[in-house]
This record gives sequence, structure tokens and C-alpha cells, in this order.
Amino acid sequence: MLVDKDRIWTISEVTRAVKEMFEANFVPLWLAGEIGNLTLHRSGHVYMTLKDPDSQISAVFFGGADIARELDVQEGMEVEAFGRLTVYEPRGAYQLVIRELRPKGIGALQLQFEQLKQRLKDEGLFDAERKQAIPFLPRCVGVVTSPDGAALRDFLNVIHRRFATMHVRIYPAAVQGEGAAAQIAEGVAFFNRRQACDVIIVTRGGGSLEDLWAFNEEILARAIADSAIPVISAVGHEVDFTISDFVADMRVPTPSAAAELVVGRKSELIERVHSLHRTLFDTFRLRLSNFRNRVERAAGHYVFREPIHRLRTFQQQLDELNRRMTYGLETALRNAHERADRAHAKLGLLNPRNVLNRGYAILMKETDDCVIIDADQIERGDVVRGILAGGELVLEVTDKKIGDFF
Repeated sequence: MLVDKDRIWTISEVTRAVKEMFEANFVPLWLAGEIGNLTLHRSGHVYMTLKDPDSQISAVFFGGADIARELDVQEGMEVEAFGRLTVYEPRGAYQLVIRELRPKGIGALQLQFEQLKQRLKDEGLFDAERKQAIPFLPRCVGVVTSPDGAALRDFLNVIHRRFATMHVRIYPAAVQGEGAAAQIAEGVAFFNRRQACDVIIVTRGGGSLEDLWAFNEEILARAIADSAIPVISAVGHEVDFTISDFVADMRVPTPSAAAELVVGRKSELIERVHSLHRTLFDTFRLRLSNFRNRVERAAGHYVFREPIHRLRTFQQQLDELNRRMTYGLETALRNAHERADRAHAKLGLLNPRNVLNRGYAILMKETDDCVIIDADQIERGDVVRGILAGGELVLEVTDKKIGDFF
């Protein structure tokens, strides 16, 4: 800037020139520091200084008193403030005009968690009336998680031990880091579009607040809320709670607990069948015993003393009816068990592990781990992963053909 050395400036002119340079050369920025000299003015504005061990700067948050009270800001508190640097002309001092204020570090994440939780709660996304019932004995379970995580291994181990023929479909998704929430949300939407399962489980193992943050993002919460298929949230350990837990139709503390929930009902069903079987037989035996006693009492009556042979015939017919009824009930129960076993065997044929054992493979993009179901998804030169029953192959696409080959 060219300056006329003979010009006499006023203080106001210099201050105004400095302010114009400040506002022209500094874009809005985030500033971290410790709060000092805090004043919540009755006008609704907040005045403070932000400082670090070596320097300090004045700051003002116009109309920010309510936000400051909600955050419970106090002197000595570490915060992050977003705003623009400017000059307060009456004192000739530069200051930060704050637009946003939040606790520093983990406190900011916790604040985001609480704010989103309250907003979704106010919308009714956590209401019990919205919760869908979990199927009593699902034919197929859809799992959205990392294919390489311990959560999936724990889940499949429980399934294999307690109900080996359960049909499980896995949608691979990142469960941590940038873009993870969108991938998990797309997995929930995928199962809904295809109507590919009876219940969906979103899951991962435990971790810090930052590790679990994908399950606290709004995009995933709304995908779960929009799901027409019941969703179980099985994230972290028993002490961990996420937004997904609140919006899902059911929350369980661990991936293993999710597996026990969906397969544990098989044993309940079998026990119920056995209980009904016992009740049915006991009821018939009691009624037959009562009828036999009545017949025997009648047989002792003087009216029947002479034609006793006719009564003995009826007694023999009664015994034969008892034998045939018992045999018929046992046969019907045995046939029902055989039909259930055949149905479970058919479900087992659809298990992804059995499909791989028959020589099939799953192709996945090396770049984003998306499952390849159409040749249009890849180009020559792409690198893909082939998941086989006994391991994986890394393949380079040298050519592709479009068409129906079966």
C-alpha cells in the first residue's frame, strides 16, 4: 500500500485501515484455546479471552449466551471456536467474532452424540411403537459388518455351534473410518431392496468413541429407521451404546449375543413341541383312564353280570383303540420331525459356505471390497479378489464378456 509520508492520519483512520486488512486477508478459522475472563452479558452476548501458554486473544460470541449455558462453559475450559478475526475499533484491539463453539477433543464428539440423540428422539425415531418384532425363527439372517473383523467370526462360530444349517448372508462394509457409516447404511438398504433376509444385524466389536463413531452418524440411523426388515444392533461391548442401538428394533450387547438371539429360538421351538406332545399324551391317558374306570364300574353292576362276554368285547375294542391312537400320534410326531429336518437340510444347501464348497467363488473389488455381481462393474486391468472355500486369489481382469452363459 502506497503511503503519503506527508499525510497526517487520525487514530480512527489507522484503526479502520487495519480492520480492513484483517477482514480482507483472514478467512474464518477454527481456534483452540483455554477460556479466561468469561462474561455472559445480560444482552445475550458472551465475552471471553482464548489463551494458550504463550498468548491470548479477545473473543465475542454475539447471542451465544444460551449455547454457552448449554455447554456449561467455564473459565479454564478447553474449547474450539470457529469465527472471523476482526478489529474492535473503539479500543484498537483485534478479536475473534465466534460463530460456533464446542468443547475440545473428545468432548466435541460426545456433544455431537448427545445433540443427534436428542434430535432423533424428538422426531420419534426411538419410540417403542416403531419397533418391529424379531422373527421367531428366521429362515435367513443378513449381517452387515467387516468381513475380516472378529465380530463376524464370533457371530458365525455361535451360529455353526447352535444351528449349523442357518442361512446367513453377509454384506461386507467398513465399520470404522471415513465413509464407513455410508457403507453400513447401504448394506441395510441392499437387504431391503432385495428382500434378501428376514432380519438384519449391524455389528462390530468394541472400541473407543472414535472407533464406534460410524454407528453414531445420522445417515446410518435413518437407514435403520427406514428399514422394513427388523434390525438388530450389536455394536461393541456391553457398556458401549451408539445411536444405532437406540433406533434399531432391538439392541444386544455383543455380536455373539446377536447370534444366540436369532438361533436360540430353535431350542425353544423344539422344547415347545415336546411339551405339547407330553401334554397331549397325558390328557388322552387321563381321559382313557377315566373311561376305563367307568366301564369297569358298570361291568360290576348286576345288569351286566350275565352278558359279561359282551362287556369284555367292548373292553378289548377300547384297548385296541388306545393302541391305534397312541401309534397314530407317535407316527404324526415322527413325520413332523422328519419334515423339519428336511427343511433345515434344504436351508443348509443355501449356506454361503456350502456354495463355496461346491466350487463357486465370490468376486470382490480390490479397491472398495464391493461384491461383483455384473461384468459391467469391472474393466480390463482391474484387480479383483476371489474368495474360495479354501482361501483367496488376487486376479487381474484381462478380458470380459457380457451375456448369459448358463
